[in-house]
Amino acid sequence: MKVPQRIWERVKPLSISFVIVLVFIGGFVLGSQRNPLLAQGDTAAPAASAKDFEPFWQVYNMIQSTYLDRDKVSDTKLVDGAIKGMVDTLGDQFSGYMDAETYPLFNSDLSGEVEGIGAVVQTDDTTKEISIAQVLDGSPAEAAGLKSGDIFLKVEDADVTKSTQFDLVRLVRGKEGSIVNLTMQRGDKTLDFKITRAKITTPVVDSKMLDNGIGYIKLRSFDVNAYQEVSSAIDKLGGKNMKGLILDLRGNPGGLLTTAIDIASLFLKDGTVLIEDFGNGNKQTYTTNGKYIGYDVPLTILVDENSASASELVSGAMQDTGRAKLVGVKTFGKGTVQTWQQLVNGGGIRLTIARWLTPLGHWIHGNGITPDVVVEWPQENRDQNNDPQLKAAIESLTTSSPVASPTPKAS
Repeated sequence: MKVPQRIWERVKPLSISFVIVLVFIGGFVLGSQRNPLLAQGDTAAPAASAKDFEPFWQVYNMIQSTYLDRDKVSDTKLVDGAIKGMVDTLGDQFSGYMDAETYPLFNSDLSGEVEGIGAVVQTDDTTKEISIAQVLDGSPAEAAGLKSGDIFLKVEDADVTKSTQFDLVRLVRGKEGSIVNLTMQRGDKTLDFKITRAKITTPVVDSKMLDNGIGYIKLRSFDVNAYQEVSSAIDKLGGKNMKGLILDLRGNPGGLLTTAIDIASLFLKDGTVLIEDFGNGNKQTYTTNGKYIGYDVPLTILVDENSASASELVSGAMQDTGRAKLVGVKTFGKGTVQTWQQLVNGGGIRLTIARWLTPLGHWIHGNGITPDVVVEWPQENRDQNNDPQLKAAIESLTTSSPVASPTPKAS
């Protein structure tokens, strides 16, 4: 079966609310696609909707004929506003509209090299405050002194306290070498930052050999090259000659569904990887795709509160099948699927189309996946030279026996 490319975006529980996370170095999501279910012919207006849309055209005609500054308002702006309002009315924080100026910013994430400040942001669904969730190592944001928890107040002179993530990202990103001025709130302080944007290249995979013959692979995102890079890293580390492997998905926000299935298939010979539930009684089961490499040594996956979507997909499949142990803390909790579609006006729409389930039928949305071995590592006490989660992962492998590749059962 040819798998359509779905986008797996990270959405994190914050108390009882949710936050959405964006990566400034890569736009909004890790990937882009056109939904094959939506055809260009769908631009035709359904006949049955003519009556319902009469008020829309009534307002449009009133603006064109009587609005005082009608010469300053283009049809494009009116249409953009109408589409945005229509999508916002869904009340789904994971669905959104991007105009022709904004869409390209969020449609270039898989290149691995983009221009921006190098920060991850999150929006509190209750307060609507947009804050820094993570500052990337070596980024302009780090050099300028931005810290996790800083809240956006202004970009240049524009108040962004009520902005959407789309609008904020569009303002913050820009050409390499250009400057962006930010006003942030840190506790009770208001701080100003002058940041020079840069071209940021983030390696998708880092790998090394640890003690005791254990390999370590850090996967940062599920982009189009991730499968090949993980596969190559396994080969370079010795493949079956390793005593075990640690796959570190901490902080991995997700990416493409196709890539997630590819990587799960590296470790699972056959069986179900995930199930998509479209909410109308229809379900689609995705199985392994034949990319199994016969790698059956013990596998442990590191996860944390920022492991989301595709990371949870792979982790859930490995846990449900018993193929790997999970070590760390409860994951993000993102269990819905968004598809992206470019529109005829050059803009694009992101729309929630399904929920996804683990092989055993679990829906992790809002709850996350609880690791087999829970190990806390508080942000304020982190020392990269003393990683208790990594130590626990090593311990889990040195006390384990080789794990076969079982066939999961879907419920």
